[in-house]
Amino acid sequence: METLLEPLLNLAHNSPVWLVYIVLFVGVYFLLWSLKRIVFYGLNRLVIKTRFTFGELLLASSRRALSVLLLALTISVTAIVINDISDISKQVFDAIMLLSHILLVVATIIFIDKFSMLSIAQYKPNSPLLKTSGSLLQGSLRVLIFCIGILVVLSTAGVSITPVLASLGIGSLAVALALQPTLENFFSGIQIVADKPFRVGDYIELDSGEQGFVEKIGWRSTWIKMLPNNIVIMPNSLLAKSKVINYYYPEKQLSVPVEVGVHYDSDLERVEEVTLEVAREVLSAHKWGISDYETFVVFHTFDSFSINFTVMLRAEEYFNRFFIKSVFMKKLHERFKQEGIIIPYPITALNMTQEKAEQTEM
Repeated sequence: METLLEPLLNLAHNSPVWLVYIVLFVGVYFLLWSLKRIVFYGLNRLVIKTRFTFGELLLASSRRALSVLLLALTISVTAIVINDISDISKQVFDAIMLLSHILLVVATIIFIDKFSMLSIAQYKPNSPLLKTSGSLLQGSLRVLIFCIGILVVLSTAGVSITPVLASLGIGSLAVALALQPTLENFFSGIQIVADKPFRVGDYIELDSGEQGFVEKIGWRSTWIKMLPNNIVIMPNSLLAKSKVINYYYPEKQLSVPVEVGVHYDSDLERVEEVTLEVAREVLSAHKWGISDYETFVVFHTFDSFSINFTVMLRAEEYFNRFFIKSVFMKKLHERFKQEGIIIPYPITALNMTQEKAEQTEM
């Protein structure tokens, strides 16, 4: 073995240090990279076979971090070997080892960041809290991880972080004043997540009139998808101060009032009876109707050309009320025709008999 290595050692001693370092660096990195591919291949097959979710998260989080870690190990191993073959200055050796340590810290930061983001994304669909605050939590956590990571890197590089922390304390005041609108939106987003006036997926109405489903609560704004398939992007600070109607709280079911008017000559008892029959039929047959809801009719207005009343239906959720109302109106119109109940046109009638009687008295 020594006979085989002797020519290589002689060649290394007679070659420039930088050339030996490059060749050794490439060789060690290729060896470690090949080992990584083999290990990952085996672990992937094991995870797929056992369906281990946590293992999938670990593998997905460690890919990029391991690449940086291999680079750090390659640099340190190559430097140690070169130092044994050909003495290099202590300053250069220490600088190379410091770079290796910094890359090791960077690899750790990358792994923690990736694992945190993937974990939140993995459990977000099954967690009401993460579904609402996932985007805000991801942004806040990522900022925290990288801030701590930068301080650790500075400490590893030999930079005293005490003055840095003191400078940050002074500078943060100026930054807070400069970024006051952004910070206001950020803390308003935290307030919305903590107070839970609405959640992702809820159907809400703003005090400005816009309605839609909450798509995302971010660190700066909340995205609301309206029925025409467009997005309203509302700053969190404005949304926290606004009046919001949540049609999904405390439950999705809601009443659907339908306004109807009939002729003054109509038999109101019969009108009520027929209307309730149609309402119960629609609520029982329609897939979004509440069949056990006790529907009712309330007469409330002697209008200029009709007697008006309200029929109260009930739908599974706010968006379904349009379809329930449409089906009910069609069936009620058809049934009124069969029963001879008139829904009058908006006209003004002149009572000529009454007018003639008044003229005769005069």
